[in-house]
Amino acid sequence: MAAYSKYLTVRHSAIAGASAAACALLCLLNKRRAAAQHGTRSGKQALQNNEKEGKKERAMVDRVFIKRICRILKIMVPRTFCKETGYLLLIAVMLVVRTYCDIWMIQNGTVIESAIIGRSRKDFKKYLFNFIAAMPAISLVNNFLKYGLNELKLCFRVRLTRYLYEEYLKAYTYYKMGNLDNRIANPDQLLTQDVEKFCNSVVDLYSNLSKPFLDIVLYIFKLTSAIGAQGPASMMAYLIISGFFLTRLRRPIGKMTITEQKYEGEYRYVNSRLITNSEEIAFYNGNLREKQTIYKTFRKLVEHLHNFILFRFSMGFIDTIIAKYLATVVGYLVVSRPFLNLADPRHQNSTHAELLEDYYQSGRMLLRMSQALGRIVLAGREMTRLAGFTARITELMQVLKDLNSGKYQRTMVSQEKDADQKQALPLIPGSGEIINTDNLIKFDHVPLVTPNGDVLIQDLNFEVRSGANVLICGPNGCGKSSLFRVLGELWPLFGGRLTKPVRGKLFYVPQRPYMTLGTLRDQVIYPDTLEDQRKKGISDQVLKEYLDNVQLGQILEREGGWDSVQDWMDVLSGGEKQRMAMARLFYHKPQFAILDECTSAVSVDVEGYIYSHCRKVGITLFTVSHRKSLWKHHDFYLHMDGRGNYEFKKITEDTVEFGS
Repeated sequence: MAAYSKYLTVRHSAIAGASAAACALLCLLNKRRAAAQHGTRSGKQALQNNEKEGKKERAMVDRVFIKRICRILKIMVPRTFCKETGYLLLIAVMLVVRTYCDIWMIQNGTVIESAIIGRSRKDFKKYLFNFIAAMPAISLVNNFLKYGLNELKLCFRVRLTRYLYEEYLKAYTYYKMGNLDNRIANPDQLLTQDVEKFCNSVVDLYSNLSKPFLDIVLYIFKLTSAIGAQGPASMMAYLIISGFFLTRLRRPIGKMTITEQKYEGEYRYVNSRLITNSEEIAFYNGNLREKQTIYKTFRKLVEHLHNFILFRFSMGFIDTIIAKYLATVVGYLVVSRPFLNLADPRHQNSTHAELLEDYYQSGRMLLRMSQALGRIVLAGREMTRLAGFTARITELMQVLKDLNSGKYQRTMVSQEKDADQKQALPLIPGSGEIINTDNLIKFDHVPLVTPNGDVLIQDLNFEVRSGANVLICGPNGCGKSSLFRVLGELWPLFGGRLTKPVRGKLFYVPQRPYMTLGTLRDQVIYPDTLEDQRKKGISDQVLKEYLDNVQLGQILEREGGWDSVQDWMDVLSGGEKQRMAMARLFYHKPQFAILDECTSAVSVDVEGYIYSHCRKVGITLFTVSHRKSLWKHHDFYLHMDGRGNYEFKKITEDTVEFGS
């Protein structure tokens, strides 16, 4: 054992430790490469949307990134004089003051230490009391800086969130994003978590870049007079070289950030689906299958996070050496030159105490400067991550802009159809014409086509005037709901001419009515507000009559009045929700109403009264139902056979009734 002890010197131990660290890093990098290859193989089985988006996305710190972030900053800071500008100035001023506080503390601390070494009780007390007196002011500066940063993050988030929601909730954009366009898989993830992370990252980057740059400028000024200009110049050269090198190595971080947020969104989506459809899943005993789905999505997220952590570990190893330790080495080389150079005139006549004080002061300033350089180099890592968030927010903004201008991207199934059909009907979304006219609905050579290009009916022609109720029937998948989506302008028109009233004069009542968050009154007047109700001159007594018309008058007393707030989706039964939707229809009094199996949970006598009342108040109905009892309330029928054929005829005594 003694024979080997002579080799165990500090130098050999350091070499052995470095070799072990290099071997460990090499093993981890090989593991990451193997995991990446495995991810590539398994990625072939992933969603096609993710593959297509992965090809388009670009998340690097380059000219495109600068262009994107400038566009978003114009939204978050809309004017020269605004609240956000004030907080930016407050942060800038506090950063300057904090840097001067740091310089003062270095100088004051050096004097205190010099007084201790020189055994000067008077100077020690003087400068110690100066430090104690300055503590409240320094603490106030630090907390003002934190306050400004937190407020700026919140202001940026408010501005960006409001802008995105203005676009997202404009007309039917929120519907189109989920049903017509397949570029954004999880808009809720983007609108909530990604926006918050983006705003936090922008503000943190502003602080993490501004303070080090300011420190460097001030410390260069101070150090140039102390040790000459060559030392700070050497540090700046090191900053530039190391910055370019590390920025090159960090490029994958942006793309990995995008992928992380996608997988987070998918994981959140499968959990929300379980909550939304819990009853149906429980009836099917589908808990094990849903567990497999959630675990599969979670496993995909965890594997990516493992790879991301591994990459950050390897980058952290390199970052720490270059931005911290090598920067310190450069600092030692720079600060030692005037002290080790015996011919330097600055220190030829200096005492030991003066040399020590000068070295401490210059050394600490240089240390702070090297730390500032290191923070700037490491800020490149955060900038690369910010590039990932910027790419996702920019993509969302672009999709919203396209959808609001009538453009959308979706995989078209028509490419799989036969050539004759493609020649007969070129599929161009939005090529049809919509004419707004009161008291008339007319389909003039309108093809009924789904957003992905599946042709249900090639040429639809019929006309309905106010007062003539239409019953729509046919097998599942024949196009009944598709007809209503075209009529409601949810789906684009692929040709022909559609004449219809404006959106507000056409009302849709689904089989499962939507109950909003709010009071009992809100359920009747939705989407109107209390102010809208008052502007229309409709009193609560009239609302009570609407409830009585659908035999829901008792619910007003049962639930505690109009201002009672409940979870109405759970409180009301299926039949009560359908009757509430009919009361909502009576309140709005549209010219036309689309009833999509909306009385399936209502008794026949109540159903008959509802139809009679609609005819009495002048609401023309389009009804989807399989009940034979409803034929007597309609004047025409539209039958679709599911094979692209239809017939629109007047109901007479000789008409054969469909349904049960």
